Amino acid sequence: MMEYVDETAAKIMAAARPGDSIRRIAQKIDGSYSWVYDWIERLEDAGFIRRDDGIYIENYAVRDRYYDLVSAISRAVPPSIDDGYVIPHFAGMPFAYTKIDGVYVWTHGGYQIARGHDDYPIFIQVADRDVEQWTAFFDEFGIPSRIEERPDATDYDAPVSYVFFPASGEITREWVDGNPVIPLDKAIEHMLEHRVNYEPALEMIADEYDRDIDASHEDPRLNA
Repeated sequence: MMEYVDETAAKIMAAARPGDSIRRIAQKIDGSYSWVYDWIERLEDAGFIRRDDGIYIENYAVRDRYYDLVSAISRAVPPSIDDGYVIPHFAGMPFAYTKIDGVYVWTHGGYQIARGHDDYPIFIQVADRDVEQWTAFFDEFGIPSRIEERPDATDYDAPVSYVFFPASGEITREWVDGNPVIPLDKAIEHMLEHRVNYEPALEMIADEYDRDIDASHEDPRLNA
């Protein structure tokens, strides 16, 4: 029995959504495919999940206890930055990484700006109707959150926080490396609005996605 009290098992059970592939779950929880595949088989044998053209939770009582365990640990031990990109998948609500994180995801973590290890806000777009539920969700995990503004890092011990950008209607998103993210055109639009900060990222995007973007590392203010 105690063999199932495991970090990977807890993350799989908390993050899985109906019809998810094993690869999608592995990407969500930042785990290796082979290790997640092994745990999927073990959880299926135990009757906790089933495979039927995707993964489905069979025992929601067990799933809820895993969720309670993870949230309790999060309240006691502040999540790491890596955990910060896993936890939103436990909420069961649609979201998309946006602003700085839209760029971060589209560059596969290759471009980072305006945050550090002791102050690391994560920017997510959420449905306007879900804002209160998102706030309650992160409260349950002991993680600060705000609407369209960064929490003051001096007010909290946790390095990770979340900034919501509410959107009316459904969330339009794409999936990159297992992460839901705003469409590439929207990410480019954000970068162009703040071009001085994102010149290197624009060059990375232009090269990888074959976009016609006039990108250079020169600061346009020097030629003004």
